[in-house]
Amino acid sequence: MWKYIIPLSFVLLIISFLNRNDLSVDMMVVDELKEEPAQKLIYKSAFSVNVNNIDYEIQPMYDYELYGLVVSYELHDGNYNLHKRWNDHLNVADYCVVWGKSAFTEFLPKIDFWNGQFTCNFGTRDQQVWDSFNAAQLSNNHLISDDEYIRKKLRKIKIGDQIKITGWLSSYKHLNNGGTRGTSTTRDDKGNGACETIYVNEVKILRHYRSIWGKLMYLFLLLFIISLIMYFRAPHKARNH
Repeated sequence: MWKYIIPLSFVLLIISFLNRNDLSVDMMVVDELKEEPAQKLIYKSAFSVNVNNIDYEIQPMYDYELYGLVVSYELHDGNYNLHKRWNDHLNVADYCVVWGKSAFTEFLPKIDFWNGQFTCNFGTRDQQVWDSFNAAQLSNNHLISDDEYIRKKLRKIKIGDQIKITGWLSSYKHLNNGGTRGTSTTRDDKGNGACETIYVNEVKILRHYRSIWGKLMYLFLLLFIISLIMYFRAPHKARNH
């Protein structure tokens, strides 16, 4: 029977893998996500940091606190695409999050979210869903840090996780090549320059998320491995010549 279970478990593994990031209509959302991002103007001197032997100058502009539900993300390591060209190792990741009614709506699982190199994109073919979504309650966040503990913790955040980010809305400058990246200071802008650049002082994962497909993926993976082992351990009939 194992020769039948192997292809079946493999197909189910692929299906569950492709759907592992689907958001659930009945997922529990913490009350803190009802809050709008909070920012306060500060007067803080620029300071320098070093990551991967590259010097950067960071200019804080606002204290910033963000509660959000992660709907898409892109990790960076400075060795690919434009981050490699710019020699940018400070930008750990981009996380696209929603909050407020956009995080609590039953229509959220019907919206597709995906990240480009520097952008968060979303869309749906359902007009009712589109009309119900408030794009001002979505932001794409360039998260920067020179603290290794924070950098590792940021990389553990996945789609569906509910997070709290505390830090400074900042611009930063590459001191070796002079390139500068700014930040948005409002949630109402769109297009180029609309992303928030946050120097992260603290990150908390308020609630981890794993969809039913994510749980099934590990179950089908285990079944696939077991079925392979049992198949090769089982006695086989000799062929007649």
